[in-house]
Amino acid sequence: MERKVYVVSYDVSDNKRRLKIMHLLEGYGERVQYSVFEVWTTSDQMEALRELLVEQVEEGGSVRVYPLCGKCEQVREVLGKGAPTEVEAVQIV
Repeated sequence: MERKVYVVSYDVSDNKRRLKIMHLLEGYGERVQYSVFEVWTTSDQMEALRELLVEQVEEGGSVRVYPLCGKCEQVREVLGKGAPTEVEAVQIV
């Protein structure tokens, strides 16, 4: 399955839930800002991630998921320090 890039941001005031979301997203992608991640995943993995995120924001807060099309992914840019994240190659052992 092909992996796509998504931009995921969250706004959660509860520290415990915010930490859970942060750790969850770290398992799927790279933090690019304090509460913003670029996530590289398949559609099936993204659906599973969505379900886990919904559980965390049921009592308050929000998570936004922005899929980037292949063309958008190619023209994204970073102004200032840093560089666009790159998907890691998959290695089969």
